[in-house]
Amino acid sequence: MARATASRPAAERAVLRRSLTLRLALMTAAWVACGLGLAGWLILGLASEQMLRTFDARLVNLLAAVAGAATPGEAGKPQLGPVRALSAPNFDQPFSGTYWQIAVPGGGTATSRSLWDARLPAFDAADGPGPRVADIPGLRGEVLRLAERAVVPEEGGPALLVQVAVARDTLDRDLGRLRLLVGSSFLALGLGLVGGVAAQVVWGLTPLRRARRALAALRAGEAEGLQADRAPAEIAPLLAEIEALVAQNRATVERARAHVGNLAHALKTPIAVQRTALGATPADLATARAQNAAMEHLVQHHLVRARAAALSGSAANESAPLAVAEAVARALRRLFAGKDLEIGVTGDARARIRVDHQDLSEMLGNLLENACAWAEHLVRVQVAREGAAVLVCVADDGPGLTAAQREAVLARGTRLDEAAPGSGLGLAIVRDLAGLYGGGLVLERAAEGGLLACLRLPAA
Repeated sequence: MARATASRPAAERAVLRRSLTLRLALMTAAWVACGLGLAGWLILGLASEQMLRTFDARLVNLLAAVAGAATPGEAGKPQLGPVRALSAPNFDQPFSGTYWQIAVPGGGTATSRSLWDARLPAFDAADGPGPRVADIPGLRGEVLRLAERAVVPEEGGPALLVQVAVARDTLDRDLGRLRLLVGSSFLALGLGLVGGVAAQVVWGLTPLRRARRALAALRAGEAEGLQADRAPAEIAPLLAEIEALVAQNRATVERARAHVGNLAHALKTPIAVQRTALGATPADLATARAQNAAMEHLVQHHLVRARAAALSGSAANESAPLAVAEAVARALRRLFAGKDLEIGVTGDARARIRVDHQDLSEMLGNLLENACAWAEHLVRVQVAREGAAVLVCVADDGPGLTAAQREAVLARGTRLDEAAPGSGLGLAIVRDLAGLYGGGLVLERAAEGGLLACLRLPAA
């Protein structure tokens, strides 16, 4: 019980790994995550850069206002004009986050009241007159955005080094809100897309689940078909092929049942005659042997018919008659090694026929073995294509048959030489098999003097 319980999760995991819905949902989630992640990164980058540029533009404008109001003042100490200073009241509030500082190289320094007793980093004249903007550490641990430039007064004198710094708190809060908004929006969008695709896949695969249930019902005998005409166009051909396969299998089973019934019915009379012959006093052995041969003929005939009928409903495999004839010829050369016999096989190697390989081997085996048994020295096999058919002709230089004998030898169980072993079924089986494939067998007189057996089969 514990082993069965432990194996259940593994089976469930295997089913999930083979799930089309799960595969499509995971692939969609991966692509959506990559796409939305990249899009979010680009949007946040562009928006952050734009917000920083706007912030810097306001900072540079404030720097220009401070620089415009800056004057050298008395005793070389710069100062900020009172009128312009009123435009930025935060400059008067200590540690407000908005600061200005004006310095004279080698002279004094003036600062906003908001700086209190602190100072901004010294102006680095080596980097040029500016303006330039950079981040610096703040007075209370915050980050300040610093803009600075050198200004030459109109009345002359040394350049004024003007600096304005504003805390980045507001900018950073706005950037944080933007990241949160973009991130949550893209997350919701991604979940919605993945959920939508999953729902679409589940809905789209509903016909397949319906087809599976219909197939299970068909197997259980609860339904007659899969209703392919009601299925979507994408899977309707598949269901139609399955229905055709089921119908073909049913027909094959019915044909097999019919052949078994026919065989049982055909054997009734020979069995009854044989039982009577063997029960007589004395036993009629000749009649018993004749009935035994008849029963053997019936069994062979119905086996051949059943096998060929089973193949008739499906597309037979393509066979190469020249290759099959060469294989049969090699076997017969060993079988008739004690006989001075030449077996030649020629013809079109590209010819193909729509006949099962085993059936073709049986037909050619019967024809070639019969030719080798009666030939004096030569057996010739020729394969040629003729229109929509392929001819396989077997000729020998034996005594041959008259027209009447050629007609009689195709009758079931007919043997022209009772001394030779066999039941006289070979040529009849060949004719039956060829007929089931839409072909035929013709017997004529060969140019070599013996029998010419021409097997005509449909080309592939």
